[in-house]
Amino acid sequence: MYIFMATALAPLAVGAVPIIAEVDASLTLDPADTERKITPRTKAVIPVHMVGLPSNMDALMAVARRHNVKVLEDACQADGGSYGGKRLGSIGDAGAFSFNYYKIITCGEGGAMVTDDEAVYHRAMVFHDGGSVFRDHASQITTPFFAGMNFRINEILSAVLRVQLTRLDGMLDAMLAEKRLMIRALDGVGDFTFNPIHDVEGDCGTTLALMFETPERMRDVLDKLHEQGVSASTPIDSGRHVYTNWEPVLKQQGAHHPEMDAYKRAAVPVEYSPDMCPNTLDILARTLFLYTDPTRPRADLDAMIETVRRVLSQL
Repeated sequence: MYIFMATALAPLAVGAVPIIAEVDASLTLDPADTERKITPRTKAVIPVHMVGLPSNMDALMAVARRHNVKVLEDACQADGGSYGGKRLGSIGDAGAFSFNYYKIITCGEGGAMVTDDEAVYHRAMVFHDGGSVFRDHASQITTPFFAGMNFRINEILSAVLRVQLTRLDGMLDAMLAEKRLMIRALDGVGDFTFNPIHDVEGDCGTTLALMFETPERMRDVLDKLHEQGVSASTPIDSGRHVYTNWEPVLKQQGAHHPEMDAYKRAAVPVEYSPDMCPNTLDILARTLFLYTDPTRPRADLDAMIETVRRVLSQL
């Protein structure tokens, strides 16, 4: 998978074991490989809308319905994105968002969960605030109280985020406009293809992905762009987002105490290996990222695009 390790740690936190599936050329969860890896023990599928790109939600929802499992959307890198006219995070049974420093909108740190299932909502209320039983809204909670945790966001960060939210659609429009301009300008220049997008209107527009025939070719272009001062990267180098670097998961160290470790309590052993998702590693190694900026002057964007065109046409 191409996701942050936190998505794989979430099942472990509740006593479940994560199964790692491939991404396809869209850089999001491959529905075919997801279905191959579902077993009678599977409880949920977690599509991750990486770098603002919508997952193939029609196909993934169909897979989930066939196997009667939940769909939990990780929209942490896709605040405000959409698929089929619906906001990401609102399509599955529940959705999660992040507002840390690196996300589309930020209050420094924090997150949110959304759901249209009242039972899930009330359980989340109790889980995220172990003191819910003492709150004014306690009488409205219909699930039995249990021992929750403490993940409450504070009021100051919430106030910052409320202002950020008013800017979200404008930021998405600006980034998507830049991305479309980049696509038009680079189309047909050089030996690459644009990574497919499942919903071009719902794409957040943060990242333009170019896929080359070989990793070596991608590296040549990336190195030259860096020499020219262009901000570019490759997902294979992102470290924490590539499953081969998830030491606690690959070594099956699921908790600080053996009796809390989901791997040691699992009914069936799970096998991981660094090469268990070869298609993912191949796609990541051949993909190059260019980035948008909602505050960038048009002259700077034009200059960046011209530099990229020159590099692609010369190499």
